[in-house]
Amino acid sequence: MSAKVLVVDDEVQIRKMLRIALKSVGYEVVEADSVESGLAAAVRQQPDLLVLDLGLPDGDGSELLAELRSFSKVPVIVLSVRASDRDKIQALDLGAQDFVTKPFSVEELLARVRAQLRDRLVQTASPVLSDGHLQIDLALRQVQVAGQSVELTPKEYAVLAALAQQVHKVVLQKQLLEQIWGPSHGDNTHYLRIVVSHLRQKLGDDPTAPHYLKTEAGVGYRLCL
Repeated sequence: MSAKVLVVDDEVQIRKMLRIALKSVGYEVVEADSVESGLAAAVRQQPDLLVLDLGLPDGDGSELLAELRSFSKVPVIVLSVRASDRDKIQALDLGAQDFVTKPFSVEELLARVRAQLRDRLVQTASPVLSDGHLQIDLALRQVQVAGQSVELTPKEYAVLAALAQQVHKVVLQKQLLEQIWGPSHGDNTHYLRIVVSHLRQKLGDDPTAPHYLKTEAGVGYRLCL
């Protein structure tokens, strides 16, 4: 599965240029043009990297960055016409990994994207989780049951991956909801119940006596392998 890059910029031509450049080297590209749509896309799409403009029509990109960091560690490259040290320092202090000033070299930006994605894979890569029947490859974002690939929705994969990163440990419902649906959804436990139910079906897990996805009543969920 190719890496997914979310581009948040209100300039249509910039988004088009980045879309063409990123897709030409194999990345999947998602686009947004505002703070609101950018945050929504970050939650729904679970990108591997975000390219963020600071000047957005409904607010400042730094607001998006601050909100994003409350529920996600996805690497962010700020792409902005602003060039002052103050703007760069603020963006980096808020959690951006890199800052590129417009106008920019597409080749240089692609190199910076590669660097961030390479570092992210190194940080998140782990041995493939497998019990001989269920196999979860977090680096490749692939799930197999009995040697057959399982097609998961973005939300289903995000929940399974979050549990797999803390295998055998209870992950709180609120933590899962805020991490995957966003900070305003911490109490929407029915979202999580539906996704876990679908996951159990796809993994062949008996809902009355689950082997893999165990419920800790009123607390959270645990993945057992």
